[in-house]
This record gives sequence, C-alpha cells and structure tokens, in this order.
Amino acid sequence: MGPLDGVRVLDFSRLLPFNYATLLLADMGAEVLKIEEPILGDYMRWAPPILKKENAVFLILNRNKKSMKLNLKAEKGREIVRKLVKKYDVVFETFRPGVMEKLGLGYSDLKKINPKIIYCSTTGYGQDGPYVDKPGHDINYISIAGILGVTGRHTGAPVIPGIPIADMSSGVFSALAIVSALLARERTGKGQYIDVSMTDTVLTFNVLHIGTHISGYSLGEEGTLSTLGESAYYNVYETKDREFIAFGNIEGKFWANFCKVIGREDLIGKQFVSKKEEKKVLSEVREIIRTKTRDEWLKIMEGQDICVTPVYSIREVIQDPQLRHRKMFTEVEHPVEGKTLHVAFPLKFSETPATIRTPAPLFGQHTNEVLKELGYNEEEIKSLEKEGVI
Repeated sequence: MGPLDGVRVLDFSRLLPFNYATLLLADMGAEVLKIEEPILGDYMRWAPPILKKENAVFLILNRNKKSMKLNLKAEKGREIVRKLVKKYDVVFETFRPGVMEKLGLGYSDLKKINPKIIYCSTTGYGQDGPYVDKPGHDINYISIAGILGVTGRHTGAPVIPGIPIADMSSGVFSALAIVSALLARERTGKGQYIDVSMTDTVLTFNVLHIGTHISGYSLGEEGTLSTLGESAYYNVYETKDREFIAFGNIEGKFWANFCKVIGREDLIGKQFVSKKEEKKVLSEVREIIRTKTRDEWLKIMEGQDICVTPVYSIREVIQDPQLRHRKMFTEVEHPVEGKTLHVAFPLKFSETPATIRTPAPLFGQHTNEVLKELGYNEEEIKSLEKEGVI
C-alpha cells in the first residue's frame, strides 16, 4: 500500500511535464484516470522515439495509470466528467487558461458537484498576469526565469540545458501541491484550487543567482562561489581518452586532497584567487588531467576523499553500480511492447513504499470499465462510441 492509496485523480493532462506530475502520484499509490481525446489521445504516445507502436518515454511516464477516451467538446462527454468528479479526489488539467471554464468544467463548476475536490491547473505562466495568453515551452520559461541567461555564460552565449528543467520542475511542484492540498483537506474537510505556473516553479531554482545579485555580485565574480565552469575546483575536464570527468571540490579539504593526488600541492593555496590567476590554475589543471584516461584517474582517486565522478553517457548511467544498488532501474512488462526499462520512483518509504503495479495503458483501455462503474450499460456505451463521445 502506497502513501496515496485510495486517492483518485482525474488527469486531463498530456505531454512530458504533466505526465510526470501524475506519474509521481500514481507511483505513490493514487488511482490515476488519464482522460484522452478519442481520435489522437495524448499525442506523446505517437511521437518519436517509438518502440513497436508507442513512445518509449510515454510508457515510462504513464505506468500505473488507466486510460479513458472522452470527447470534452461533446455535452455527453462533459456530463460523464461531472459524474466522475463525484467519485474523485483530484482534477489535474493543463489546458490554456479559461479553456475548462468555457467547457463548464472549471473549478467553480466542479466544486458545486464535489466541494471536496482538489483542482490543479498547471500552465506556462499561470492563470493571470500579462503573459496569461502567451504560448511557450520549456526554453521560454527558463529564459524568463533567468536560467537560460546564466547557463553557459562563460562560453559567450546561452546554452540550452540537456533536460527540460521547467517541465520537470512543474511536474514535481504540481504533485507536491496536490499532496499538500490533500493533507490540508484532512484538517479542513475542504477542497481547493491550485494555480501552478511553470515559470514560477523554475524561478525558485534560480535562488543562488538571485541571492548573489541582491548582494551586489554576479555568481562567478571575485568574492563569490565559482560553480559555472570558470574555476579549477569545480569543473569538467577532458581526459586522455577524450572522455570527461567532473570535480566538485568546493570545500578546502577536498581541494587539498585533489592537489596532492595530481602532484600539485603548490596549488592548495590557490583555490580562491583573482580571475586572472584562476584562469592560469584552470589551464594547468586541464593539462594534467589530459595526461591520463578517465578510468585511470578514477582508480587513482578512489578512496582519496575527493569529489570526483565520471561524466556518463546514458548507456553508462543505466549500468552504474550505485543506481543499480538503489534499484533505480526496473523492467516492466507491457502487452504490446514487451519488457521495457523504466526509471523507478526515487523516494524510499519504509512503511508505504511506492510500487509499479501496471504498465502504461493502451489507448482507451479502461473506457468501458469506467463507464460501467458509472452505471452505463453496453447499449449506451456503444451509442456513445457511435456518437464520437468516446
């Protein structure tokens, strides 16, 4: 039994960040019903990379969920939603602001049916403000939040991060918000509305730069911590075999150990120096690291109390012994795709562990099951299908 066992979630979302939010809830035991448009469904299903018939990322993000085809543009489809809301705890939607209200399925509409409903809307810029109708994607949100502007600064131009940070942050914060509202409901007996802005969530990740700015500096200037690829103690280095190795020797003891191992004890006192001297130290260390292969350095530094790690390819990530020990990868049997590798839920609960119970659902797999639970008979279900409602 997971920590959210018994919680029922109506999921109107699609695509990466929002699928991730409800994945977290589902892994923790919530029953998540994924509502999909009858013709195309969540189009992440069909986007590359495809395994046999469906997207590999979709399979990971939608395990432990059910799928129902439902046309929200049809009045009968909206009526089904109203019936479902009576039986569910949470509504999660990610349409542009105002869409659900126009359909008569906004929070003010649904709370009349179920006053305890928790209704979470996650959008790029939130439900109000000058950007409320502005379209966007991850690159736009991290741009507004100042993250793109500081990533790759020392290279002379912004560098797009390797993962969609705003997407993933909004998924985590949406799940956190829903769980928090569920906890609050235990005390108050009331549901509530949650407005999540992807830009707001990722902005909170930029506290280091903003705090430094308030102090009158920019991160990396003299007198500040240099963690943006400008210092010798916190950087990525190329090795003899053209692999890369990462060092995070911020604390003096780690830097001292590092300097001893590379045979440059004279650099111990030069961890925090002027920018001109810092460039010289960095250049010298780069030349030293290029003299051996990645694995040679890792072996030499093993057990020396140095913050050092290899820069992995994805293939190497999957084989890492620490991640394997933590059971962060598992295989899930899918009826069409066969065994697929999944990244596991990251939190370890001692009494109510998260579990993988079912593979990602087939498109509309649970439509009839859900309708029968609502009291529809076979003839009525066939009629709904014929009318394009499901």
